[in-house]
Amino acid sequence: MLLTLPDVLSPSELQLARELLAHAPWQAGRDSAGTQARSVKHNEQLPHDCEAATHIRQMVLQGLHRSPLFFSAALPLRIFTPRINRHGGEANAYGPHIDNAIRLKAREPQEGGGTEYVRTDVSCTVFLNDPDEYEGGELSISDTYGTRGVKLPAGHAVLYPGTSLHQVTPVTRGQRLACFFWVQSMVRSDEQRRLLFELDMNLLRLRQQHSESAETTALTGTYHNLLRMWAET
Repeated sequence: MLLTLPDVLSPSELQLARELLAHAPWQAGRDSAGTQARSVKHNEQLPHDCEAATHIRQMVLQGLHRSPLFFSAALPLRIFTPRINRHGGEANAYGPHIDNAIRLKAREPQEGGGTEYVRTDVSCTVFLNDPDEYEGGELSISDTYGTRGVKLPAGHAVLYPGTSLHQVTPVTRGQRLACFFWVQSMVRSDEQRRLLFELDMNLLRLRQQHSESAETTALTGTYHNLLRMWAET
């Protein structure tokens, strides 16, 4: 399932992100890539612990917590620490690749420190600048539904299956700024997550049209019983 999340970041949060990124210490993105990805990864990335990366990932995580659409679609159990990247100039593309199935996450101090493994069920990209600021730079995602190019307004995000072959096409003008991360879902199967999401969204529409009823109450029970059957916590 490929889904757009509108307005994960507010205009004021985006302005702060841009100010932080103006003097950020960029480094070669391939340094953090796996063996296969390293050969096609030609971009820049912020160090995990620099000021810009720390503040931007906090804003992104807060934005996700504000989004009921994100929770319904991803059903998050663990979120890999968001990272920030830049495409432009000589470091302008990330060729076709599939993300590693398991990532090792350094836990934040408030999470107790240490490390934990995150299974990359769902991938997410939050766009930090608008499409008219650069040419190229589409997130091209290929899966059983075909290939789609995604290039969203600043503050919007896209969710897509971590199993997808994807790439960032070359940026031929300007710079593309984005935040990316992975989600380990409580429901491993993309098909099951999609069915739960569709049921949840249609229940919401039924309530908006007809308010609460015996039927929506029964269907809500069906949703939670399916979630209880499929979820791992």
